[in-house]
Amino acid sequence: MSRIGRMPIAIPAGVTVTVDDTNLVTVKGPKGEDSYRANAKMTVTVEDGQVKIARPDDSKENRALHGLTRTLIHNMVLGVNDGFKKTLVIEGVGYRAKKDGKNLVMNLGYSHDVVMPEPDGITVDVPNANTIVVNGCNKQKVGQFAAEVREKRPPEPYKGKGIRYEGEHIIRKEGKAGKGKK
Repeated sequence: MSRIGRMPIAIPAGVTVTVDDTNLVTVKGPKGEDSYRANAKMTVTVEDGQVKIARPDDSKENRALHGLTRTLIHNMVLGVNDGFKKTLVIEGVGYRAKKDGKNLVMNLGYSHDVVMPEPDGITVDVPNANTIVVNGCNKQKVGQFAAEVREKRPPEPYKGKGIRYEGEHIIRKEGKAGKGKK
């Protein structure tokens, strides 16, 4: 039995989980609503304030789907209750970000500003010119949008300039070595 898949998911107060005939799991909570269509082979049940996932047999595919389904539903419950957050840090002289309505506007050393609109279900905060905070109830969407922002100017290894995740360590390289040192 899958160690991850067999663990029940506790439903916190204020969160409702419903499962329909087509295995569509819908989770509603204070931060929003999310849904996921579980594989038809998995059996998802809601009982006694818990969500339980069962699999039909121990084939390799079903073992993998068991843990995956449980983790995705667990992330949905966490997302609608607490939400997910990714913080990005901008480093570099003249590099900065600001919020313009529903757009994130970044000055990243190009000849033009980089403008990124907020996707549905995602909110972007800019507490200061060098910090971007991406919030949302869907873990995959939050991570994807944060990765797309980072992609606009990834950190470079010589001076460390660019956009990086908070807590991300950039391995630095030494610059050119002087010729003829003795």
